[in-house]
Amino acid sequence: MSVKIIVTGANGRMGSTIAGLAAAENGLDLVGVVERPGKEQDLERFGSGVFTDLQAALAENPGAVVVDFTAPESSMELVRSCGKHSCKAVLGTTGFSREQTRELEELAQKTAIFWAPNMSVGINTLLRLLPKLAEFLGEKYDMEISETHHKHKKDAPSGTALKLAQVLAEARDLDLDQNGKFCRQGMIGERDSREIGVQTLRGGDVVGDHTVYFFGPGERIEITHRAHSRETFAQGSLRAAAWLAEQKPGRLYSMADLLS
Repeated sequence: MSVKIIVTGANGRMGSTIAGLAAAENGLDLVGVVERPGKEQDLERFGSGVFTDLQAALAENPGAVVVDFTAPESSMELVRSCGKHSCKAVLGTTGFSREQTRELEELAQKTAIFWAPNMSVGINTLLRLLPKLAEFLGEKYDMEISETHHKHKKDAPSGTALKLAQVLAEARDLDLDQNGKFCRQGMIGERDSREIGVQTLRGGDVVGDHTVYFFGPGERIEITHRAHSRETFAQGSLRAAAWLAEQKPGRLYSMADLLS
């Protein structure tokens, strides 16, 4: 039985990629694409229902899995509405506030929700390996992260960079809120050994580059992940949608759940 898929923001960079792949994927049935009024031009190319009203899309397709890579406020509106129509949600949105993240966790008790700031299998494998590396190297190795994205990205640092920093902080039993350094300027003094630096670059059409540095005595280790195409995130989100279709509410699911 095919999994019904709805894609929001279907004329955006990620949304159009996801919709195109979903329309061609065996086992998936793209039943709807959603865009804001005035931005729905040419969406008929996906061969599915075209909607400018989210509620109408959900009401017409009960039980569908909605894939959303839009913005925090619109993603929250989506998730709040999904439960009313027995729909589920896969979110690749970044930039959620702490309050919004807590609300997602609460909503996930009643609605099946999958959220990952990065849908790449490579990045999520790295998230599982980095804590071990931090443990093996020890506290003499300073940890830093740099991330680069296209000039249109609105949030900084990227959700992926924050997640990388979070797993490193947990590996060293540190509080990222206290030890994260997201900007350095002026006479800042010597680097505290507990710092985790996260630096942001924006420009051009870079899909997404992330580098984790371990600076040690006499050597350094650099681990870089580069996304060459948005398709890697789109494929990950559709893989998550097919998986989520079989899951029940109860917790906020992530790529770690899917990969395990």
